[in-house]
Amino acid sequence: MLSNLSRMVMEATQQLEIVVEATGERLDVYLAEEFEELSRSRIQKLIGQGQVQVNQIVCTSKKELLRRGDRLIITIPEVEPLQLEPEAIALDILYEDDALLIVNKPAGMVVHPAPGHTTGTLVNALLGYCRNSQGECTLSGIGGVQRPGIVHRLDKDTTGAIAIAKTDYAHQHLQQQFQTKIAKRTYLGVVYGVPKSSTGTINAPIGRHPGDSKKMAVVSGSDAGRPAVTHWQIQERLGNYTLMQFSLETGRTHQIRVHTAHIGHPIVGDPVYGSGRSLGINLPGQALHAWRLQLHHPVTEKPIEAIAPLPKSFQTLINILRNRCP
Repeated sequence: MLSNLSRMVMEATQQLEIVVEATGERLDVYLAEEFEELSRSRIQKLIGQGQVQVNQIVCTSKKELLRRGDRLIITIPEVEPLQLEPEAIALDILYEDDALLIVNKPAGMVVHPAPGHTTGTLVNALLGYCRNSQGECTLSGIGGVQRPGIVHRLDKDTTGAIAIAKTDYAHQHLQQQFQTKIAKRTYLGVVYGVPKSSTGTINAPIGRHPGDSKKMAVVSGSDAGRPAVTHWQIQERLGNYTLMQFSLETGRTHQIRVHTAHIGHPIVGDPVYGSGRSLGINLPGQALHAWRLQLHHPVTEKPIEAIAPLPKSFQTLINILRNRCP
């Protein structure tokens, strides 16, 4: 067992086991948060098919409320053939070999298909790029029909490094690295205001926003949300703005965006958690960039570090703020 997580692969079926850390969250929400490579709709389908057990009892209710210490087992059957269309979309490749691909995702690109985003996604681009001489997809199928090769997520308007598994073995290995904190992600972001200290840690649980199910929020009470820890340090003071570096101990949905807003320094350009103020600069998304990805190669075990260059719009924002400084 790795920490509170164990993974067992039995022929074409994968079985995942985890112990619940928080109380009061719905079964489907908790599993979708814990396993980034599985969409919430796929989680709900697996629950309905009787593929999820709570304390060794099959549970078919996606609304089942969990308690701290509940033991969940989710069985993922053999993957279905891919039904999505490959698209010839250019990829900014940071690293590639037979097992692993790391790309620099642009702002505005959705990672996986969803209602309203069935084309132009990273998955569509990967299906067009990762094919053998017979035209067959060479990506891992563990993530399911809509998430082939996807190991972790980035928000639509967050740019930067994202890892993709080409084989099932690489997928399982990388999943374990993200779950056990071996893989590390470092972000750069521009926030409103200037923190009083040069470094700090935000340790505040994150859960669903009580008034808006599409948003996350810092929630009160030890059992209300899931642990979330963000470390930050100032890279550069830019007048009334600050360029900051973030490293994560946990990987909650929208974690950096929620945490920075919580301490009064939201990410510039964030339409959901931001202040609504305008800089007079046209940004394609929030000024948040997954700058560095560190992991161990799933086959050789050697450390890999991928650095994603800042997008042009992000660098332009920094230059403009520098010029505005007295």
